[in-house]
Amino acid sequence: MDIKLLSKEQETLRFVLSDVSPAFANALRRIMISEIPVMAIDDVMILENNSVMYDEILAHRLGLIPVTTDTSYNLPEECTCKSELGCEKCRASFSLEIEASEPVEVVYSSQLKPENPEVKPVSDRIPIVKLTAGQKIKLEAYARLGRGNVHAKWQSVSAATYNYDEKARTFTFLVESTGTMPPEKIVLEAARIINAKSVSFGEGLGGMTES
Repeated sequence: MDIKLLSKEQETLRFVLSDVSPAFANALRRIMISEIPVMAIDDVMILENNSVMYDEILAHRLGLIPVTTDTSYNLPEECTCKSELGCEKCRASFSLEIEASEPVEVVYSSQLKPENPEVKPVSDRIPIVKLTAGQKIKLEAYARLGRGNVHAKWQSVSAATYNYDEKARTFTFLVESTGTMPPEKIVLEAARIINAKSVSFGEGLGGMTES
């Protein structure tokens, strides 16, 4: 296997992968899309909302705001708390409380206040809802680790594609992060997951006995 870096920007990585099979390259791509654990808002507790947006729609919009990932958290299903609500080891909290004082006021992602500064909205300029004078929103939101094969809000990439040069047997990858993780970390984590799956498969074969 050989990897050659072509370019690296803040959220985008391009590299050439060679001396691997198409099956391996496609497995790497699919894992980047669906199996990298990243943070996303999963539960929202609405304490007050007299805006024109229903509670359910407001919670859905919050869930689709990309947030940065702190890998020190446990996946909910692996956390020792075994709590449906989660604990400090498997969830990160946000709060939002705002009352419009202008005729029209747009609430942005920058107004979500994170409990952990390592888990925050990727962008400060994502609009959440418009309020008119006197309207108020007060809520708490909780982010957890999850995988894209459960819900798209946990996808680590907005693009993971490659071009295959059959003659040269090379794969030119484009990986574009949603901002939850640096793109190079996504690729490395995908490679780690492939390796773990291979080891697990090998152990499973080793445990098989002839009938």
